[in-house]
This record gives sequence, C-alpha cells and structure tokens, in this order.
Amino acid sequence: MSAMDSPQGQQTKQQSRTHDSAFLRACRREPVPHTPVWFMRQAGRSLPEYLKVREGIPMLESCMRPELVTEITLQPVRRHKVDAAIYFSDIVVPLKAIGLDLDIKPGVGPVVADPIRTRADLARLRDLTPEDVHYVTEAIGMLTEELGDTPLIGFAGAPFTLASYLVEGGPSRSHEHTKALMYGDPQLWADLLDRLAEITSTFLKVQIEAGASAVQLFDSWVGALAPADYRRSVMPASAKVFDAVASYGVPRIHFGVGTGELLGLMGEAGADVVGVDWRVPLDEAARRVGPGKALQGNLDPAVLFASREVVEAKTDEVLAAAEGLEGHVFNLGHGVMPAMDPDALSRLVEYVHTRTAR
Repeated sequence: MSAMDSPQGQQTKQQSRTHDSAFLRACRREPVPHTPVWFMRQAGRSLPEYLKVREGIPMLESCMRPELVTEITLQPVRRHKVDAAIYFSDIVVPLKAIGLDLDIKPGVGPVVADPIRTRADLARLRDLTPEDVHYVTEAIGMLTEELGDTPLIGFAGAPFTLASYLVEGGPSRSHEHTKALMYGDPQLWADLLDRLAEITSTFLKVQIEAGASAVQLFDSWVGALAPADYRRSVMPASAKVFDAVASYGVPRIHFGVGTGELLGLMGEAGADVVGVDWRVPLDEAARRVGPGKALQGNLDPAVLFASREVVEAKTDEVLAAAEGLEGHVFNLGHGVMPAMDPDALSRLVEYVHTRTAR
C-alpha cells in the first residue's frame, strides 16, 4: 500500500496544517497552484547568516542544539521563500547517537575511527531509541510552531550509504572495501544493511511523530552499483525503511546521485517520489520509473554560477521536460554548493513560481 493511501488518523497537527500545501499536493500527484520548489542542502551552505550562527561550532554539535537547528532550518525559508523546509542535520547523526566513534571533518566529511568489517563489529550497532535523539524531537517541535503551513521534510541516510561510510571509514570514490564485503560475505552484508535499516527507520519515525510532513531517504553513493547488485544487495534494506514508515501517510522521497540506471528500482523500493539528478531528463526519468510516482528534480546546480538568462533558459528546459508528469517538485539535481549566490537561488524560486502559476 502506498503511503498516500494510508489512513490519515495518525497525522500530527502540523501534518494536517500542511496537507494542502503545493509541495505535498505535488508529492501526492494532485493539481498544484504552482510547481513547488525546495533545494537539497538549502539549510546552510551558501547563506552568510548560516556561517555566522555556525561560527566555531562543530557540525555534529550543531545538529544537537535544538535552537540552532531551528534557526538554520528556517533561514532558507525566510530568504528564498521555498515551498518546504528540510530539517538541518546530517545522515550520520543516528550513528553518532548510538555511540559510534565518528566525526565530520571539514573538507573531508564523515570519518569513522574503527570501520565495521567483521561480524563482531556488528555488535557496535545497537538499536536507536527516541531518547537517543531527543534533541530532534525538541527541534522539530520548535520548528513546526514557526513554519505554519510550510511543510518540514525529515530525512535520513539510506542503509547502503551509511554502510559505505562505516565500512570504508570515510568517503570513498571506489568503495573497494564496501564492495569487497558485499561480494565476499553476502550474509554479513545483508545483516549489516538490515541493522542499519532498523536504525534508519527509527530515526525517520521520530521525525514524523514530532511533526515532519514528508521524509527523504538519501542514498548518496548508491550510484556506484550496477542494477543487479542494487536489486539483490541493497533494495531489500531500502524497502524495509519505506515499509516501516508507510502507515504514517506522509510522502516518502528517494534520492541518489548518479542513479540514472537505478531509477526504476529506486521507485520499486517504495518511494512515492523519486529524486532525479541532472544527468537524466525528467521525461526520460518518468519513462524509467513508470507510472504512479511523482518526480523531484533536476536542474544542474552548476547552472546557478552562470548568468541569469542562462539559469532561466535551463530552468525552462527542466520545466518543459516535466510537462505531463503526474507530479513534479522542482529541485536541483544535487545540493546547494557553498559558493552559490543566495540571491540567485531566491530568483530561481520566484521564476519557477511565476513561470508555472496556474
């Protein structure tokens, strides 16, 4: 059963208040007053006000301060007038919360002190409890009071991407240790992803129960896999996450980078909305995904560094490719880059709204 068809009795007050927003209507493939816009990594990155409030505060500590999380999450909503906020956090927060020795190093990314590569290492992945991330519940409560009828998107890292960080010990271009484990010990790999699916499901449930109106599962590194490997070794864990939150009735979005060959399978995993990066036009993505799904995407982020005329022309191309889709949420084909001009992002939101007003 699709989350869109689930009973609505479990809705929080905030989810009821945002139900008819353009963003949620597009996710449900319903008529919209304009194409909704939000940006991945919009909370922070390019905003001077973000740099000011984060000054001197490590990333993971920032994610654990409810007042700071609230302020950072609201900043792009105030400045850009986007149609949805996305909760400010990081995909490794639940792993830190269960006691793993990891940190986010500037210019590098998540670094794990002791990689997980043996069956004995699995014991370090205990269950996540809501109390472990009480600051998430507190921050979302504060946010929903401020956001009014603007939806809040919760998110988590998908099991494959979390596993990649844990097995490699940090970011990797080749994922050699990850693939060696996946191919060399498929049962251990399956058990690792199943454990991560449990942790991820709990993390998303906490956000939904606190008031998030939608959730997105980020599988940042899964584009490194062939379709057969994805179907056999990854899709079951992602499907478990989507199934775990289906009864809440909130839209479930799935996004990965370099996943053009995986789009259909990612939709099969259980998402209501499939995110598309800039490499595949939206009309072609719709063909690969098949009916019954909304799409999210997919302007190349690098376009924002060009002139206003170029940005508008490339945006028109995306919107033209989206004509006839069952539902479309405009987004970049990846995330906001640190050096982007915030004013260019604001102009892009206004342009899409004006261009698509019904």
